Amino acid sequence: MRILVCGAGITGLAAANRLSELGNEVTLVERAPGPRPQGYMIDFFGPGYDAAEAMGALPAIKEAAYPISEAILLDAQGKRRSDIQFGQFARTVGGRLLSVLRPDLEQALRTSLPAAVELRYDSGVVAVEDDGDRVAATLSDGSVLEADLLVGADGIHSTVRRLVFGEESRFLRYLGFHTAAFLFKSPEIHAVANGRFCLTDTVGRQMGFYGLRAGTVAAFAVHRTPDPALPGDVRESLLDTYGSLGWMVPEALRHCPPSEEIYYDQVAQIEMPTWRKGRVTLVGDAAYAVSLLAGQGASLGIAGAYVLADQLHRASSIAEGLAEYERLWRPVAADKQHLARNGARWFLPDSKPQLYLRRLALKLARLPGIDRVVAGSLTGKSTALITNLHHSAREGVRP
Repeated sequence: MRILVCGAGITGLAAANRLSELGNEVTLVERAPGPRPQGYMIDFFGPGYDAAEAMGALPAIKEAAYPISEAILLDAQGKRRSDIQFGQFARTVGGRLLSVLRPDLEQALRTSLPAAVELRYDSGVVAVEDDGDRVAATLSDGSVLEADLLVGADGIHSTVRRLVFGEESRFLRYLGFHTAAFLFKSPEIHAVANGRFCLTDTVGRQMGFYGLRAGTVAAFAVHRTPDPALPGDVRESLLDTYGSLGWMVPEALRHCPPSEEIYYDQVAQIEMPTWRKGRVTLVGDAAYAVSLLAGQGASLGIAGAYVLADQLHRASSIAEGLAEYERLWRPVAADKQHLARNGARWFLPDSKPQLYLRRLALKLARLPGIDRVVAGSLTGKSTALITNLHHSAREGVRP
């Protein structure tokens, strides 16, 4: 089967990998001129971890990962107010937890791509035509690619979704936050944040830092706002929104790069009545973005791509494979979306009382037994779906 995958981010790379390994002819197209350097640190666990292992990509991801000991919350004077011990959290997920920068995760997946996959950058999809027997995608360079199936893996602002299913506003649920990430150099902040994640313990807005290799620091920021519209000047907006925070924030903002080097977006989810239409389907954030509040977007993107490829391989027709993929994976994605919405106020408190309650909850989370309850509230329902699919594929049986 000839398959065209749109979007060479985490989900698209995973989809191209698995689809090719299962014997399909895969072309992967990406509108950007090359790999994107922007992105934040990801706590990688759950079904995506299982899928990466099943695809053979886990060793490369482990090599790119950072050893993070803890996440600490600090007040304006730099005093520790509460913390999360990563070792404790890792134990609740069986030690299957990695901290990896988003661009590094993409690089690990690129190195795992089969040689047969054709990867084309600077090739965005601008039109889609599905006549029932095949689907044709017109690219930004004027060329037309025909395939048996088009997979939209092009993120929360998916072009494929807009062209085939309708305008983004029909499916996007804004959650009331904006987020940003950027890289910079600061020996002072790197010395404090190396090997751990440092966050401001603040109301309504928050900035945090990871120490990376070669003295680089990764900054992450999130703030509440009722307006989903993105600012015209991203850098100026960051300086204005976070400039009055204490501790190391002024130093970080002094090194804030130009707007084009900053990742910036609204925090939102995608909710659709169906992920498939004819010979087109969606996967990852394009279909079921869970938002950073769930902390599992990359994991669900990789795992969803694995399930999609697996079901297409098992099915007697494309329609049957797409229906089974959605039947199996929709409940998993819906659970994580629900988890994110319920946890929004604890992710970033909007009042002093909520801030104090979060501090108390994190202290209680250290107690035996309660730690597993808290971990469950962060990860949602466990699923062995990927493991079961992998074992059944090796044994040649249908799960």
